[in-house]
Amino acid sequence: MDLRRVPAGDLDVSSDPILLAAIRDEIVATGPLTFARFMEIALYDPERGYYRGAAARPGRGGDFLTAPEAHEIFGRALARFVDELWRSLGRPSRFTIREHGAGTGALVAALLAGLDADGSGALAALRYQAVEVEPARTAALRARLEAAGRAGVLEPEDDRPIDGLIFANEVLDALPTQRVVIRDGELREVFVAVDGDGGLIDVEGAPSTPLLARRLTDEGVELGEGQRAEICLAIDGWVDRLAAGLGRGVALLIDYGHPAGELYDPSRRAAGTLAAYLRHQVHDDPYRAIGRQDLTAHVDVTAVERAAATAGLAHLGTTTQAAFLDGLGAGDILVGYQSGPAATLQAYLEARAALVRMIDPAAMGRFRVMAFGRGLPAGMLLRGLAPVVER
Repeated sequence: MDLRRVPAGDLDVSSDPILLAAIRDEIVATGPLTFARFMEIALYDPERGYYRGAAARPGRGGDFLTAPEAHEIFGRALARFVDELWRSLGRPSRFTIREHGAGTGALVAALLAGLDADGSGALAALRYQAVEVEPARTAALRARLEAAGRAGVLEPEDDRPIDGLIFANEVLDALPTQRVVIRDGELREVFVAVDGDGGLIDVEGAPSTPLLARRLTDEGVELGEGQRAEICLAIDGWVDRLAAGLGRGVALLIDYGHPAGELYDPSRRAAGTLAAYLRHQVHDDPYRAIGRQDLTAHVDVTAVERAAATAGLAHLGTTTQAAFLDGLGAGDILVGYQSGPAATLQAYLEARAALVRMIDPAAMGRFRVMAFGRGLPAGMLLRGLAPVVER
């Protein structure tokens, strides 16, 4: 994400008053909330949560821009991964893509166009399932596929295991996370409370669960004095449910994150990684614009890999988005925008600018691409995943 960090006071957006009142009421009734509970309400409340509203979230008109919305070249490159996976599975007559956080369908529309342009046989076998926390958004996705003449690939998402690809781009970072801090050598949890003026504030207390300390111990992490950090215990259950839905194929997860030793390095991230996104800007006040801003924390790649192994998935590789797109030949796809009857200089320049952002280490290029598989041929190495690069 190319986002400018600004002081929270420069963003003149108020909280959703009904959602804020509900959070206050719960605190009064039950005591301070874990930050994970606060985040769950702020982002996923069925009536007022950030991800449940009708307003644009990802996209140029929303608060942040992901790679699939930035340009179709991302989906065109991913189509090559899909084609190779389909071949590796023996060219099945039915190949399903289940996308978490599908949005309005930018990725699948570009992917289908890429398969078509490459003459892939996977196109005829492909079925697509969109997993969205707000079901109403699938209407926009359906309309997009209908406009492209591809509505026939869309089918309802269910719990049955699929043969194919499970894909999630920038989903893990928005899972509700808990916050901790070290005081006098002891692990303390950071809760959400109400001050005398009715505002939301941080308060520290004994950890709500021993799982917080256990996660750090299992990963060999020691936080420094005064260091703040986020621990997302929700990763385990989310990955377990995802794995249960994969029969044969690959789960491909892309997000900004780090191995545990790097994520919790006190010399680099003493203040943690929690951030709020609003109008394509980033700030550090989670209690501002509640229900109207995104909240995220960097992903613990080690925790994801451990959860996947526990769920019975084989780790195929973890690389960067830059290396992944390079391995899929995104540069060759870019060259294609310079030729052909529909080629224009503007289209080429837009594609090039978007690809540069996707591979730039200072922007999206260092995003982690984590791949896990089940039921694949022994020793199979999928394009884009080799070699595993600097972790």
